[in-house]
Amino acid sequence: MKRILFFVYFLVIGSSSFAQTTEVLFKAANDFYKKGAYENALKSYQQIEAKQLESADLYYNLGNTYYKLNQVAPAIYYFEKALKLDPTNEDFKNNLSIAQRTTIDKIDSIPKTFLQKIDESYIRKFSFETWAYVSIVASILFVLLFLSYYFAFHSTLKRLYFILSILSFLFIILSFTFAYTGADYEKNHQPAIIFSQLARVKNAPTLNSTDVFELHEGTKVIILEQVDDWLKIKLADGKIGWIAKTDLKAL
Repeated sequence: MKRILFFVYFLVIGSSSFAQTTEVLFKAANDFYKKGAYENALKSYQQIEAKQLESADLYYNLGNTYYKLNQVAPAIYYFEKALKLDPTNEDFKNNLSIAQRTTIDKIDSIPKTFLQKIDESYIRKFSFETWAYVSIVASILFVLLFLSYYFAFHSTLKRLYFILSILSFLFIILSFTFAYTGADYEKNHQPAIIFSQLARVKNAPTLNSTDVFELHEGTKVIILEQVDDWLKIKLADGKIGWIAKTDLKAL
């Protein structure tokens, strides 16, 4: 029993110490950033990242720091990572847009259909994890409403609970569908950022194949396939080609 209590005590103290260390590092990094000591700020933020912590604020601050250091590719990379965790944050979107305006490649997106616009504006505005949580909450609500319908004595209340339970059931189906399609989209649309200053995109996954176009640091692509050390990528304008794995970094 004493060993168990000691182990629990060790875990609590260890977790508290870990949190305090991270908090101290984060504060120090923010102080360095405010003073314009961006290299020192970057080192402190990287120390936190090395602890395998995922935080939208951490990624956002890393993006800002890299931008101040005129490193476009990592700035865009971390703004994108921040948005992945918090897709509705306007500050993240704004700073990403500012960083993207400094890139060399200006790629026009293929016009989206009405359904694609709906998907992007409403469904993919939230992560598939969020939709999964929503479906769980909707399921609990459905059970409560159905039980209320079952045990209600008044006919008006029964009718109301029945209608609400049907609506909540339909919402369960919708939210589950959105969660599934969101997970499938992320699985088959792996975004990445070009990190090389100049990357030559080829028509086949070999070094001797023909160059079809060039990309520069900071450009966002979608990874479609991998063959050895080559990745098949797609641009927003629909262009497709093969690029060396070392030229980019997947999000």
